[in-house]
Amino acid sequence: MVNRNLHPINSIISDCHLHSSFSGDSHTAMEDMILQGIAQGLKIICFTEHNDFDYPESPCLPADTFLLNTDSYLCTLANLREKYADKIRLLFGVELGLQPETAGRNGVYAKSHDFDFIIGSTHICHGKDPYYPGFFDGRSKEASLREYFESILENIRKYSDFDVCGHLDYAVRYAPGQDEGYSYDKYRDIFDEILKLLLAKEKGIELNTGGIKSGMHDFHPCMDILKRYRELGGEIITVGSDSHDGKNIAAHFARAAEVLGECGFQYYCVFEGRRPEFFRLR
Repeated sequence: MVNRNLHPINSIISDCHLHSSFSGDSHTAMEDMILQGIAQGLKIICFTEHNDFDYPESPCLPADTFLLNTDSYLCTLANLREKYADKIRLLFGVELGLQPETAGRNGVYAKSHDFDFIIGSTHICHGKDPYYPGFFDGRSKEASLREYFESILENIRKYSDFDVCGHLDYAVRYAPGQDEGYSYDKYRDIFDEILKLLLAKEKGIELNTGGIKSGMHDFHPCMDILKRYRELGGEIITVGSDSHDGKNIAAHFARAAEVLGECGFQYYCVFEGRRPEFFRLR
């Protein structure tokens, strides 16, 4: 049952998807991210450093690129939390990479620390990351995306210890033509299964603004998926920039608030101690 601790806030004041140099794909110091968050007027930020077991090794990436040194991360965060306690609330999160074969290890890892927030994200689909063009080679964009969305459904069936499903249509960001010609309706059968399963498991989704900086026209997930989630009764939604550097913290949040309102949401969430707090939208 959701604990409704409602806050009358008039704009989005939290960024709940951030990566610092503790993630294998960021070179930005955590303190620099915090200072930028303060400069942006945020009251809360949650670091969600990557941990992806069995991320495929490549000539560019060693096999341990996305294995998080969680103790070092937590130690640094704790020190900075104390240093900036009067300026911003800092939360301890992780973005878990979901794959069926890593469900057991993810389950052990999720219980290994007292996380405030866990995002469950599908980065790898049958051994390949859609970030790389090879995922789309030799077949249609629609067939590639369908395989990716079906893998999300499989992951959620296999694993439940997360709070929200991250960037639900992540693969679209890297597809040929990105979101041109892409729509919820083309994959309605799969998306409805995903959303209904998330609701049955009392899990939320995130509105991820990260695709915009890559040239997309819409957020992750697209607006029609957000509307459908709300139609089905979904209320748990977090907002994150997916920023890996300071300059994109809270990017496009004004538009995100508008989109949430247009989709029928009155609140967005921030997780602390794995429990959602509800903040009122304008």
